[in-house]
Amino acid sequence: MPNSNPLINCIFLGTSSFAVPTLRALAEGAETSPAVVYTQPDQPAGRGRRPRASPVKEAAEELGLPVVQPVRLRAPEEVDRLRSFEPAVLVLAAYGQILPARILDVPPHGGLNVHPSLLPKHRGPSPVATAILEGDEVTGVSIFSMDAGMDSGPVLARREIAIGLWETAETLTDRLAEHGARLLMEVVGPWVGGSLAAEPQDASSVTTTRLLSREDAVIDFSQPASALANRVRALDPWPGTATTLDGQRFNIRAAHASDTETPPGALGEVVSLVAGVIGMVVGDGTVLVLDRVQIAGKRPMDADEFVRGRRDFVGTVLPS
Repeated sequence: MPNSNPLINCIFLGTSSFAVPTLRALAEGAETSPAVVYTQPDQPAGRGRRPRASPVKEAAEELGLPVVQPVRLRAPEEVDRLRSFEPAVLVLAAYGQILPARILDVPPHGGLNVHPSLLPKHRGPSPVATAILEGDEVTGVSIFSMDAGMDSGPVLARREIAIGLWETAETLTDRLAEHGARLLMEVVGPWVGGSLAAEPQDASSVTTTRLLSREDAVIDFSQPASALANRVRALDPWPGTATTLDGQRFNIRAAHASDTETPPGALGEVVSLVAGVIGMVVGDGTVLVLDRVQIAGKRPMDADEFVRGRRDFVGTVLPS
């Protein structure tokens, strides 16, 4: 039988590609109807620095949904505009602003946030990268009811996701985005209908992530190979993991810890391993195997291909 219940009038707020699956799920869902999509203003990008629409704006326009891009959502006129859409609930995913209480108070059912971690672990702006950096074997998504804090509201639902051994922040983010969208659609109806309760987060288990910067790309070869391999995966695609070679940025695009005996060499020295495999001597007497590398401005390539064109690369000591 067709659903005879009225559609849930909602407002969606999101910016990055992580948010797109949730927007699509809301637009195509049998219970929900996004009245409008809020996203960040177009940002200059590329060599020409021309304004570029966010992934959410592009998806919203494809879906035929109206888009609003306020610079300051806190402004009184913006609060009035949001109120004019008469939402039952707000849904937020990677929007890029913390919503003030006066915004969250507009809809009768507040705001729901799709967050890519198992809250209260890894609150804040970089939960996916941090999970990989710290060597977590499991992460997940959480749907929580927003308050005025940062990812601190009570949780409606969580879903655990195993982290693959070779998974990067980019691939894990994509997987978590799909799981988050599905989990949101499982709970938004019961939440608005009053049949689902939220559970306060355990304050004693809170961990908080920080915003990544370009400076995080600099690699420290004194760390053991396992930690460096996690770092390469965690910082892909941005800000990356890099050192310098002949005065140019040298990106380590993929790497893993070697389980073979460490050859002699200085910290940061490039060494040749078995069967043409290329590694670097790093902390605790371990070796980081280079799988894929890139000179700034050039295409990425497998490490063995790079060495064939740079025979002097083996024996080079790269700086931290």
